Amino acid sequence: MSFRLQPAAPARPNRCQLFGPGSRPQIFEKMAASSADVINLDLEDAVAPDDKPDARKNIIQAIGDIDWGTKTLSVRINGLDTPYWYRDVVDLLENAGDRLDQIMIPKVGCAADVYAVDALVTAIETAKGRQKKIAFELIIETAAGIAHVEEIAASSPRLEAMSLGAADFAASMGMQTTGIGGTQENYYMHRDGQKYWSDPWHWAQTAIVAACRTHGVLPVDGPFGDFSDDDGFRAQALRSATLGMVGKWAIHPKQVALANEVFTPSDEAVAEAREILAAMEEAQKTGAGAAVYKGRLVDIASVRQAEVIVRQAELIAG
Repeated sequence: MSFRLQPAAPARPNRCQLFGPGSRPQIFEKMAASSADVINLDLEDAVAPDDKPDARKNIIQAIGDIDWGTKTLSVRINGLDTPYWYRDVVDLLENAGDRLDQIMIPKVGCAADVYAVDALVTAIETAKGRQKKIAFELIIETAAGIAHVEEIAASSPRLEAMSLGAADFAASMGMQTTGIGGTQENYYMHRDGQKYWSDPWHWAQTAIVAACRTHGVLPVDGPFGDFSDDDGFRAQALRSATLGMVGKWAIHPKQVALANEVFTPSDEAVAEAREILAAMEEAQKTGAGAAVYKGRLVDIASVRQAEVIVRQAELIAG
């Protein structure tokens, strides 16, 4: 282990982030009643330019009027390359209540992007005497973002979560696909007359997970565009969970249950993790550094793996 210890990520459930456009306030109550852990009210891609002022007003009113329960409440602002983002931040922090937890910053390309928003947020919080500090979540969805992902993950103490935005990422990278997440028809290997599809997002997800875990940030998988394909969504979510991501976006209400299913450790997985911890505890009583569990060797690294599963289950249950 490095002398510089890996910090813990925020201790909060983040299995599913449900998105809804600020221009459709009629769906806010349903979002609040959903089983998503995080609600993302959107001012960016899902809102037409002419609708953005009204969308801001809708969201500001809803933050105070709707009972969001214990969910993490976040608003996605517009990108820093637009004329909208500063007004998003100013209006939200000057007029919305303290129930707002996070601001999501899209298309982050470098640490300076986060610094710019942080400076504006800090000035407004100080001027308005806001006691609750706003957290940040970011989206990596450009070539620059993935190239600078490690410095971005270390860019602000406000940063709590980071996602991969597959669609804009694909466009920025010049990828020949119009799909949003999932396997891609032409991204395959060929052997003995058979096609084997691999995951074109794997390397980017792994880079995001490593950067996030290094700096105590929650790594989250982004959208899966085909909301009619439950099996495809589940398959990608399972790959993401295996890589270390803690949750996934839902762009349709039906995806909430799928994300929660995948990112909630099963009873069997939790039971096995607890048994591994118990086996190691017994081994250590006799001075042994390893134990045999169901015919396989387990050691201190196995304990760390088991603790991840148990902590996640306890966090969700609590």
